[in-house]
Amino acid sequence: MDCSYLSHLECTRTGKRYEADELHNLSEEGVPLAAVYDLEKARDELTPETFRGRENNMWKYRELLPVRNLSNIVSLDEGGTPLMRSTRMADRVGLPGLMIKDESTNPTGSFKARGIAAAVSAARERGARSFAMPSAGNAGGALAAYAAAAGMESHIYMPSDTPLAFRLECEYYDTHLELVDGLISDCGVKAAEACREHGHFNVSTLKEPYRLEGKKTMGLELAEQMGWSLPDVIIYPTGGGTGLIGMWKAFKELKELGWVEGPLPRMVSVQSAGCAPIVRAFEEGCKEAEFWENAETISSGLRVPSAIGDFIILEILRESNGTAIAVSDEETLDFSLELASHTGIFPAPEGGATLAALHRMRERSLVDDDEQVVLFNTGSGYKYLEALNRQTDVARAFEEMMRN
Repeated sequence: MDCSYLSHLECTRTGKRYEADELHNLSEEGVPLAAVYDLEKARDELTPETFRGRENNMWKYRELLPVRNLSNIVSLDEGGTPLMRSTRMADRVGLPGLMIKDESTNPTGSFKARGIAAAVSAARERGARSFAMPSAGNAGGALAAYAAAAGMESHIYMPSDTPLAFRLECEYYDTHLELVDGLISDCGVKAAEACREHGHFNVSTLKEPYRLEGKKTMGLELAEQMGWSLPDVIIYPTGGGTGLIGMWKAFKELKELGWVEGPLPRMVSVQSAGCAPIVRAFEEGCKEAEFWENAETISSGLRVPSAIGDFIILEILRESNGTAIAVSDEETLDFSLELASHTGIFPAPEGGATLAALHRMRERSLVDDDEQVVLFNTGSGYKYLEALNRQTDVARAFEEMMRN
């Protein structure tokens, strides 16, 4: 039984149509493909009530996802993450409407589970038998886990300085892991070579159309958790950008379905000062982002010197009247401590970066006191113990110096 309203794929630059039930990577133009749904039919046959009472994971939105036959879904119960209100943190920043979407509760400890679940399920349905991708951490662990659950082969290429937790995670899931001297961009070259030589399906960020659909469910879920309304501002850590792009796609689809009203959120892209190609391009008024040389940051998910969807991210920031902010590693770690000690969430550094960006926005009067703001913690701090331990060591050393 076909449970999806998926219609076709479109090139995000030219609009050229592609068959949705065949395996695709990039369009002929070399840019991402986007899934298009028959929303007119969906509007006639679905309502927000359709999802009430279903399982609390991302597949509750199955009609707006790309898998046609439910038997092809590979799931570890991803999605259904909490939207938390912390009175202590809200009081601290002077924003009663502050909320935190905590993606660390996903399988494998990050939001990457959503995208990989959709990509593996859709590719499996379309005939893929093995997968390859570059990863700086969480995406690799997610692919390894979902491939293991599906009984399929995976090949992951990671920078050699990737934190131990991510490497061990992949090894335990019995993936084929190769460490590469260089950045994720160098790993991407290796993954592409493996796909050409051995026929693996490439599930790199935005180089296939369906990881984006899994990330889209963050937007669908957020709207449902807010009673089919949307916040004023979303602050999101941006490496490859699929989460930000996916949520914006969700909001546009919800608008077309008539399920949300009013303006869409202002989207805020947060990057590390040591790797901020989107921030630089946004500030310079560019439509695309140049490669960031010598990228370096403790936030593994933000060490992406070149995002293939850069032009889409920049369009969204401008269309939404949002902005892009770079924060230092020191700020990231300081605000990770702040977030943990006032909410009970143990965030990945990327999550701490969103709180740092919010403070910067408050200093610049870019957020009003009565606005609803959602921070996204995209992963678990348990994956970053080496980096976070360095921060606590520094804090202890400072306290000792002050005592003496």
